[in-house]
Amino acid sequence: MNSITITGNLGRDSEMHAMADGTPILSFSVADGQGKDKASIWWNCSLFGKRAESLQAYLSKGQTVTVIGSVSEREWADKDGSKRKSMDIRVNDIALQGGKPAQAPSAPVRAAPAKAAPSSGFDDMPDDIPF
Repeated sequence: MNSITITGNLGRDSEMHAMADGTPILSFSVADGQGKDKASIWWNCSLFGKRAESLQAYLSKGQTVTVIGSVSEREWADKDGSKRKSMDIRVNDIALQGGKPAQAPSAPVRAAPAKAAPSSGFDDMPDDIPF
């Protein structure tokens, strides 16, 4: 079984693409910090389908995420013709960590509930509380 779990920050805003059959693909990179004396490992991540469409607005640079997926190594040539390797993750599950980035759509604003008058004890509690 090929599975990896990483937690890190997005290094760039996510980008939406589509496969030839129209399936949405959301691409983003995650930096997996190895400590203050070691360089971060950068993972190229791809998320497919409806979840890709719904999460695009939330996956922007700096967002902390935990990604679970399968890993593969890809070889490619850079613009100078040098052979390069990258680690790619096909995302099976993703969790947003911490606060939302400033660019994310904000939730509807709700009014604060009205404060209840001070109670004199347990007289105003409902009788159907299960404890």
